Amino acid sequence: MQARWPRDRVRTQGDTHIWRRIGDDGTALDFRFCPHCGSTVWFTQDVAPEFIAVAVGAFGDPSFPAPARSNYEQYHHPWVGLPDELER
Repeated sequence: MQARWPRDRVRTQGDTHIWRRIGDDGTALDFRFCPHCGSTVWFTQDVAPEFIAVAVGAFGDPSFPAPARSNYEQYHHPWVGLPDELER
């Protein structure tokens, strides 16, 4: 799960390295990760360069808002339950 913000509303700092992955649809995602511990910190997608995405798990906040949209459901683990009201 990820949270996205407009690029002009996000400030990043510190060293990151980039790992580029090509998605199933052929578009690229650039993951910025910490060169010391290897954790992904944020990422961007070629199809939406105006946004920066952060994995929600990076916040460690149990009150973080629930997702509003679901993509790639065909890849979820069978034990994952998704709310019916999500945009798909």
